[in-house]
Amino acid sequence: MNLKKNDTVLVIKGRDRGKQARVTQAFPKDRKVIVEGVNVVQRHTKASANVRQAGIVQKELPIHTANLMLICTHCSRPVRVDKKYLADGSKVRVCNKCEEVIE
Repeated sequence: MNLKKNDTVLVIKGRDRGKQARVTQAFPKDRKVIVEGVNVVQRHTKASANVRQAGIVQKELPIHTANLMLICTHCSRPVRVDKKYLADGSKVRVCNKCEEVIE
């Protein structure tokens, strides 16, 4: 999976298309991430021992990584990501447009 926590991404599909936001949590096994302010839904909650306040709660649900593009930190454009090995043997993400290492 090319996306990590704190990456800035652009939503390219869905009702939030065009929004840029930060990844807050990643689920590599499911290939999904939670993005700030994207895919927000309303859930009706009932008061219980765990939930003190009953009512309508807004929460962010995970979105599939295929619907997102990483914003390059160097060229500030949505890009596809390549993976390369450095001389010391470490694997890094590389921007396909400006060919800079994304950290």
